[in-house]
Amino acid sequence: MRVLCSTLRFLDRSRHAERWAAGCGAVAALPFVGLLAWAALLEPPPLSSPAIADRGDDLGAPRRIASAQITGRDGEPLRDVLADGGFRSRPIALADYGDRLPAAVLAAEDKRFYEHRGVDPLASLRALASSAVHGRITSGASTLTQQLARNLLGAPRTLEAKAKVMALAIRLEADHDKSEILRAYLERIEFGNGLRGAEAASRYYFDKPASSLSLAEAATLASLPRGPTLYDPQKHPERLVARRNRVLDRMRDAGLAQSEDVARAREEPLALAPRFRGAPAPHFVSAVVRGDLDPCGAQTPLAADVVRVESTIDADLQREIVLSAKTTVAGLETSGVTAASVIVLDNATGDILAYVGSPDLAGPGGANDGVRAKRQPGSSLKPFLYELAFEELDMSPSTLLPDVDLAFATPDGSSYRPKNYDGRFHGPVLAREALGNSYNIPAVWVAERVGPARLLDRLRDLGMCSLDRGSDHYGLGLALGDGEIRLLELARAYSTLARGGLDLPTRGVLEIEHASGVVDRPPSVEPRRVLDEAEAFLVTDILRDPSARLSSFGRESALDLPFEVAAKTGTSKGYRDNITAGYTPEITVAVWVGNFDGAPMRGVSGITGAGPLFRASMLAAAKKHPPTPFVRPAGVEDVEVCSLSGGRPTAACTHHKHDVARLGERLTDCSLHETVALDPTNGLRAGPACSGAIDTPFERFPGVLAGWARAAGRPIAPEVFSPRCPGGAAPNVVVASSLRVLDPPEGAHFYLDDATSGRAHVRLRAAMPSNAGDVAFLVDGHRLAADDQGRAVLPLSAGTHTVAVTNSGATSDFVHFSVE
Repeated sequence: MRVLCSTLRFLDRSRHAERWAAGCGAVAALPFVGLLAWAALLEPPPLSSPAIADRGDDLGAPRRIASAQITGRDGEPLRDVLADGGFRSRPIALADYGDRLPAAVLAAEDKRFYEHRGVDPLASLRALASSAVHGRITSGASTLTQQLARNLLGAPRTLEAKAKVMALAIRLEADHDKSEILRAYLERIEFGNGLRGAEAASRYYFDKPASSLSLAEAATLASLPRGPTLYDPQKHPERLVARRNRVLDRMRDAGLAQSEDVARAREEPLALAPRFRGAPAPHFVSAVVRGDLDPCGAQTPLAADVVRVESTIDADLQREIVLSAKTTVAGLETSGVTAASVIVLDNATGDILAYVGSPDLAGPGGANDGVRAKRQPGSSLKPFLYELAFEELDMSPSTLLPDVDLAFATPDGSSYRPKNYDGRFHGPVLAREALGNSYNIPAVWVAERVGPARLLDRLRDLGMCSLDRGSDHYGLGLALGDGEIRLLELARAYSTLARGGLDLPTRGVLEIEHASGVVDRPPSVEPRRVLDEAEAFLVTDILRDPSARLSSFGRESALDLPFEVAAKTGTSKGYRDNITAGYTPEITVAVWVGNFDGAPMRGVSGITGAGPLFRASMLAAAKKHPPTPFVRPAGVEDVEVCSLSGGRPTAACTHHKHDVARLGERLTDCSLHETVALDPTNGLRAGPACSGAIDTPFERFPGVLAGWARAAGRPIAPEVFSPRCPGGAAPNVVVASSLRVLDPPEGAHFYLDDATSGRAHVRLRAAMPSNAGDVAFLVDGHRLAADDQGRAVLPLSAGTHTVAVTNSGATSDFVHFSVE
């Protein structure tokens, strides 16, 4: 063998080297080729080799045979999902490569490809002889088929491995035709930068399919497999151009390209496609790949043969909102805020236009996805409570609600006393102001009448599948957002309000292309009515009304934009989560601000934390989706109401305002204003015979509102009549407004169990003036005596009950309570 190698090296230096070497090599190679043929017979078939994945009908590929490129709705790449092994890969048919690239590859790697049967004996012997002399591999001389075999086997560069590669190359040639071998080579060979296969390399370096490459571009790609690092386009472009030109010359010499085309190609500058800026939507892409973007739907991971996914993401909008999120978090750093999340939906389709799981993937907790994380939404659930009350309790935006100190019974027998965010009681408030200013006490009062179970059913019907516990677990606190839901679920529910009560599932994918060329498009989904259109609009009308939230948020808050937006904030217990969600007819935006580890924030509310990011996101979305005004449906009309009571104005009402209500809704007369005749000499009530009596307007607050009114100094009529009024009522007669039931509170619930049944009782307590005389309670129409302090003990029995306090001349408003 040493003599043979020396002879070949000598012949290589002479003018007739090739002719002599060919003759010598042909003779010397006969026993070697025989050995390889024998070895090939022992080599297992390629498709049954444990090193090759079984695909059944070709030369084998990884389990994920292709990387999948995730793009935005405009085609801009978002991210490549790598094939198995960490490569970008895109298998295609041989015909889809066009003519230039295969020709360039053959010229660069194996111009005798169609003449040999897997091994070029002369080149192999020359390489083996050189390696034997030096004791290591000094030259390649591998055919294209051998390179493929090495790729399939993953063989190291040793003499023994080279023999195995040759054996497998011969077997490949015996079992597969040349076109299949060439296709497999183009599909599996590496081109640097994590690229496997010529099609993936073409799209990465030139942003075009291989079939569209120019001659120079084809030669450039064909140059890379020989040394992906040596000829890296970004690091060593001059080396790559020199190598490209040699490949072009080989194409010309082999008759694979015309001389004039080669000349032009040599002058063509190396023009690589700019790397895409990449819309930073890593959490969205991960959810698409896992198939769990919709946590309430079927979980279907991305199929292994998918090569392209066109998503719904608007790349420009995504970038702008990511920047806003980073700016927001930086500005709130001193308040203990480290994270923010945003989702933007197209209301017409349910498409996800922007999805910011966290503002910085590399930042603290940045791998967490705040769009899909479960968080307490706070008061952002209140709009759905009020919509349900509008439907089922015949409430309207002008319904009067109590915002006073109220106690609500709980199943465990304790008392729940909700507090407002500002720590104050606001007395009688209309539903419009209660929702707009996010008062907690009226919301719990409404929730008790709707019932936690019914509210829970409605929230689930809106897509909040994360609320997977029973209604007893959440209780009345569900109205204040005590349950945990995902920002994605909240956005979907708000977009249902924007559509007038029609639900659409969120959508993140527009089109999926498989390696076979088959393109799938998700089927369209018909909207499903969840909310009544009129009641949904009543809520929208409140949320878009800046005056409705004036008391809590003031003028020109983050929610006041240059166009109509219906919006609501929320803050969870302990100030751990800030939420702001809202919509125009076209777009829904939901924002969360907080900390992924649940640490509380300092001095941050929904309006100061999430509010500014909501505003920035809505303004950004409005550039591409110009907002239009909300359109009132046919089932809603304007009404005029008393500003204080929300009832039909009477002569005693001095302030009126316009509101909206369901078409044909019958308003009751105002109950909070009265005109009372006063004795001008002492300011007490004037009897019918009192001369010179003056009619004076007053406010009247029944039931639970009476104590608040007195404490707040509201203009309430005197309780007793003037002693000088002849022929009228007796002096110092008590009026009904001075009597009221303190305990139990309105709407209280009590629960009996086997241990206390027959012995349970409730203490009744009344508020009354000092001249009330003998008072008693009326319980379900039956009289129950009270002591001189206005107290009594009532045994409990199951059912719904009423109680009022009375004396010989007046009876208070009735309070309702129930026992289970």
